[in-house]
Amino acid sequence: MERADEEELGRALRAAQDGDEESFRMLYRDVQPRLIRFAGALVGPDAEDVTSEAWLQIARDLPSFRGDLDGFRGWTATITRHRALDHLRRKSRRPGSDLPVEELVTMAAEVDTELDALDGIATQDALRLIAELPSDQAEAVLLRVVVGLDAKSAGKVLGKRPGAVRTAAYRGLRRLAERLAPVHDDAEDAAPRTPPLAQSDKSGGTGAEGVT
Repeated sequence: MERADEEELGRALRAAQDGDEESFRMLYRDVQPRLIRFAGALVGPDAEDVTSEAWLQIARDLPSFRGDLDGFRGWTATITRHRALDHLRRKSRRPGSDLPVEELVTMAAEVDTELDALDGIATQDALRLIAELPSDQAEAVLLRVVVGLDAKSAGKVLGKRPGAVRTAAYRGLRRLAERLAPVHDDAEDAAPRTPPLAQSDKSGGTGAEGVT
């Protein structure tokens, strides 16, 4: 079913480029939730203003876009990021931290091993935690996990090599997992435990002999 949806969206992309309004609305419904979360982590409550500006450019330039559905998602993320940075400059603010200058030459493990770091927490809480990461890690996690881009497409958005994006996303998700670990430990400690006397002993008894 998911594959069919992707194929349908791919057809909608072509139709929207030819001016079909319903196809454009279909693309909007698919991409906008991703973009609003991405922009929200960059500019906070001004995310709707930023994505509105982004969609004006997307609609204007869509006929000249060249690429597939994944490319389209990456293209819209690039436009949204540019509008977000423009917005921050207009408000005389800078992103939380400068991008690292060191060259990342090693490939990290696949980020899928850490995706469970975001399981079980509300979307807004997840975005708040992501926004507190160093900016390169936050953007990599947002593009890989929230927007759903592969490392190559995310690298195009950020102007980085795919390996650098994988590394930043992996480090960001590891930080999130470490921050969430105490929460999970507290939840386990708070869970009711079965009293030892109610557990079966190795001899097959109930372990409750002699209890009155």
